[in-house]
Amino acid sequence: GAEFGAARRYGSYEALAADPDVDAVYVASPHPMHKEDSLLCLNGGKAVLCEKPFTINAAEALQVIGTARARKLFLMEAMWTRFTPVMGKVRELVSQGAIGEVRIVQADFGFRAGFDPKSRLFDPALGGGALLDVGVYCISFASMLLGTPEQVVGTAHLGESGVDENTGILLRYPKGEIAVLAVAVRANTPQEATVIGTEGKIRIHAPFWIPRALTLSRSGQEDEFIELPYEGNGYNYEAQEVARCVGEGLMESPIMPLDETLAIMQTMDSLRAPWGLKYPTE
Repeated sequence: GAEFGAARRYGSYEALAADPDVDAVYVASPHPMHKEDSLLCLNGGKAVLCEKPFTINAAEALQVIGTARARKLFLMEAMWTRFTPVMGKVRELVSQGAIGEVRIVQADFGFRAGFDPKSRLFDPALGGGALLDVGVYCISFASMLLGTPEQVVGTAHLGESGVDENTGILLRYPKGEIAVLAVAVRANTPQEATVIGTEGKIRIHAPFWIPRALTLSRSGQEDEFIELPYEGNGYNYEAQEVARCVGEGLMESPIMPLDETLAIMQTMDSLRAPWGLKYPTE
């Protein structure tokens, strides 16, 4: 703190949570610590922005959300993708009916990491695997457009350390829409997303989770390339949303509401249950 000129620094999370002059805390610890760290800050009277995945499972998410609501404190999942200019444009185009009714959502997020059983990507004790680390992006993207699925199907390759390394996900929604998702920590994928409607499609260029551009394709019209670069590193947009909501006295963000965060956790629970994938903290 002294070296970098930090006006405030703490020797523990407890000290941070006890500081009456701190309004909000960004929880970005490893996955299994999200619940306890968020509860610590909420019980200290702080607004909380909690990194994805929100918790290890839906039961933990429900506990954190319940605490925030009981204490009337702001809480939001840090799904930074939602707040970028391109994703705002996607929501706008879909709501305007630019591609008709959305029927299919496709997305993939895969990268090849070197196997290390002690790293957070492969250690079950740290919530390792593709589903929690990158699958949440794809599931959240589909949720943003289609809501909560009524049928959840998935298959995964469980690697040497017992976590999912390559995972395929198929979701069906109440009006017959489907989402086809692929995620991996041992394979590079195109890292794109496509929203297919009855009258056109929107292609979100790689990397879709922090995008700079999209292409709008409509029947009988020339493709429209729309570039909307993000500022900074992209995390600033979710921070601005937290500041806006807290300033206006909101308990949650309408862009990333808590009931949706809970539903996403429930979907991920449903996916991995048939695989027999459990984390040591559960």
